[in-house]
Amino acid sequence: MSRARIINSDRVVAAMGKVDRAHYVLQKSGAYQDSPQQIGHAATISAPHMHAHATENLLPLLRPGARVLDVGSGSGYLCAVLHQVLQDPADPRSTESKVVGIDHIPELVEWSIGNLREDGLGEAVEQGRIKMVAGDGRKGVPEEGPFDAIHVGAAAPALPAALVEQLARPGRMFIPVGTYSQQIMQVDKDEHGRVTQIPLLDVMYVPLTDRDKQK
Repeated sequence: MSRARIINSDRVVAAMGKVDRAHYVLQKSGAYQDSPQQIGHAATISAPHMHAHATENLLPLLRPGARVLDVGSGSGYLCAVLHQVLQDPADPRSTESKVVGIDHIPELVEWSIGNLREDGLGEAVEQGRIKMVAGDGRKGVPEEGPFDAIHVGAAAPALPAALVEQLARPGRMFIPVGTYSQQIMQVDKDEHGRVTQIPLLDVMYVPLTDRDKQK
């Protein structure tokens, strides 16, 4: 992806290089293919190029000490990548960084915690620097906010007000919006609380919904 200029940041290259996707998929033979995969419970892990694109888009807000929310965290893969981006051995604020993943399928949450441990991130989980919770991602995790960056891994029919509210000032959200026609939206909140939206690209994501409807 770096050679193809899909990834342009050395920080993203380094972070993704530290995360072994084989720990986060069911079909290990396809772990390094640039394609989405089913991970059970009617959920998927996105193609690596989409995770790279999302990480690069959020990169200006991904500094040591930042708080990040991943909605629809699934297997935990992107939480691992975001955690690695926030780490800088030369910056003591790295230990204050926090990535929160939320998914409405408790079984996926438990599986994702095991995946993170297998990928060498057990200490970060134990210390609470990566926190995986079961719940309705459309409502966010207000007790852990505000968040400098929010990634949403499923398409919302409209921009969820609760997630916009939980953005820090400044903050940025990367979210697919729409039903039959979907677009990735870059949602920025400035230091005065003003919110702007920029459409980035057309996509096709699974819907952001509740557990019963997904089942």
